Amino acid sequence: MAFIDITARIGIALIGCWLIYFTVATTIRVFVLPRGENAWLARQIFRTVYRIFLLAAYKKQTYDERDAVLALFAPVVLLIQPLIYLALIIIGFTPIYWTLNPGPLAVSGLSEAFFLSGSSLMTLGFAPVESGNIPVQILAFTQAAMGMIFVALLIAYLPTIYSAFSTREALVAMLEVRAGSPPFAATLLKRVYRNGGGVEALNSVWERWEEWFAQIEESHTSLVALVFFRSPMPDRHWVTAAGAILDAASLLDAVIDEPRSAESVMCIRAGYVSLRRIADFFGTIPYNSNPSSDDPISIARDEFDEVYDELRDSGIPVLERDIAWENYRGWRVNYDRVLLGLARITSAPYAPWSSDRTTIDMRHIPGIAPRDNFAYKPSYEKEKPVAPGD
Repeated sequence: MAFIDITARIGIALIGCWLIYFTVATTIRVFVLPRGENAWLARQIFRTVYRIFLLAAYKKQTYDERDAVLALFAPVVLLIQPLIYLALIIIGFTPIYWTLNPGPLAVSGLSEAFFLSGSSLMTLGFAPVESGNIPVQILAFTQAAMGMIFVALLIAYLPTIYSAFSTREALVAMLEVRAGSPPFAATLLKRVYRNGGGVEALNSVWERWEEWFAQIEESHTSLVALVFFRSPMPDRHWVTAAGAILDAASLLDAVIDEPRSAESVMCIRAGYVSLRRIADFFGTIPYNSNPSSDDPISIARDEFDEVYDELRDSGIPVLERDIAWENYRGWRVNYDRVLLGLARITSAPYAPWSSDRTTIDMRHIPGIAPRDNFAYKPSYEKEKPVAPGD
């Protein structure tokens, strides 16, 4: 019986060791490693909390109310994550204390072991450790050091998040001056040409946004919570801003009858590469990495013709209509699916040619049928539910 008891204690202690290792490895991948690591535990936390927020947002009647609910998701999940990791560390150390100290003078039961584990991790010091028990003392010191490291990581992590968020939002806010609110590619091109500009006047814009795309690729895959951080203004969003810029550069290269701008082409390439890398992190946005120019896109020909006519009527020199359409399709196909997928999972506000053709995907949430999906409309009001494929 004694042998069975010792074997059981060792087995439980090994489970505790594995839980500690698993939690520490997840923490390193999420908070320390400078690359996009899709850690299982972090993914489950995000999914569970996001489902709760989507359910709460779904009950609201206007877009502004839904945005106010969803704006809390990223900050809340950032606070919940370290609390869960700390709780798992406490649980992991508990059976180890219980195994190392079965005697009556120190840790004699699981409840006392749990008490000592929490006291050590939080460096509270109210649970006594027997002075002669060196292994338990070493374990308590190790756990206390881990607790301080966790707190230090959180303190360093949050400023990094908000610094990257501020950098991203500065250019998103500036886009409203050029592309309107909500941002639209045609508005950007018409305003520039109306004010006497041309291809050269936009070169600096493409250069800044090329750099912006490179920045969000790095930050939004290594700090994934940034994907769900919403802009201070409800009608702004980083995904719709990216869509407006990519469409503007694509229309410039495909439609306008002027020499090709190398800056706009590089901006498009940087943009769709960046959005693909971010989409890859989630693994739920399918796209063709090597699409053909005649693959289907979400923009209908009549929609394109309307914009084509707007640009032409604004005095902008344009290419022949069919050639312009084929050129535009050749660019849009590179980012169409990832743009719409990111707009959907982030519940982006209404914007032409991006979030206006997506719905919030509620099918993965228990208790909500596909017919209960709803789309964001220009009025920002909750319209008749839209089923997938309608």
